[in-house]
Amino acid sequence: MVTEAVVCNNLSKNYGSVKAVQEVNLLVKSGEIFGLLGPNGVGKTTIIKMLTTLAPPTAGDAVVGGHSILKEPSEVKKVIGWVASEVIVDDDLNALENLQLQARLQGVKDWLPRAKSLLEYFGLSEAAKRKVRGFSKGMRKKLEIVMALLHSPSVIFMDEPKIGLDVSTRAMLWNLIKNLNKEYGVTIFLTTHYMEEAYHLCDRIAIINQGRIVALGTPDELKSKVGGYVLELETLRELDPRPIQELKAVSEAKKSDGKLIITLASGDNGVVEVLRALDLSAVKGLKLEKPSLDTVFLKLTGMRIEEAEEKVDFRKFYAAIRRSRQ
Repeated sequence: MVTEAVVCNNLSKNYGSVKAVQEVNLLVKSGEIFGLLGPNGVGKTTIIKMLTTLAPPTAGDAVVGGHSILKEPSEVKKVIGWVASEVIVDDDLNALENLQLQARLQGVKDWLPRAKSLLEYFGLSEAAKRKVRGFSKGMRKKLEIVMALLHSPSVIFMDEPKIGLDVSTRAMLWNLIKNLNKEYGVTIFLTTHYMEEAYHLCDRIAIINQGRIVALGTPDELKSKVGGYVLELETLRELDPRPIQELKAVSEAKKSDGKLIITLASGDNGVVEVLRALDLSAVKGLKLEKPSLDTVFLKLTGMRIEEAEEKVDFRKFYAAIRRSRQ
């Protein structure tokens, strides 16, 4: 039995001058739910495309289900399932017809008994012969997961599975992913830019920013990197963090984009001490937060995840992709 579901060795991808993914090294254990967390446009989908053999790496290699994406791409495809961010089932076919088409594409001969079993497990038996165009978003997502499971893969990749779903459907999806992992023993590799989703679903998380892995661990291990509470100060002018850094209650203080990010040594102790040491006339606003994945990202990058997304120049990125394909 393969104990390592996914192993990335210096995996890199360039689109012209744009370095979308830079020397990624990851090890995903068999049977775990592994999350790749980061803003939109920082390389998550590019990594998924390489691991599913849809895009060749510029450098490095990866082993998925015991097979090299470079040397054995056809074998990789046999052991993986893929659930895209957008549901890609055929609206003009019913559920069973969609599954029959998937079986032909995957070369699954005796597909019907497994298809019926999966439809029953996911509560879709009564809708098996209904046209998919009449399905709810939740039913469509369930059907896509059934299609990904039809050929009994050992690894399923889910790229931003929460996108486009309402609150109740998201909750259903979270339970579905957990049960899928538990009941079928399948390794799940998912990408997300939702902190809450990563925290509640994943056994371990890799945080990615600007194409590089900046942290890796369990949700609690990552939160422990922050230490105490994080005090974020929006300033009217530049403040020198060194006097603050010298305070006993402070473990770290640094400047970032007109803000002063201060990590307290433990809990929220020291907030008053910090404020007394500051020139408050230079402070426009402040925010105090307990350790979370959001504060982990803030500490590692100096930005919140939504701020990092705003800095991505998607026009430049997609122009580079188009040029690289010419």
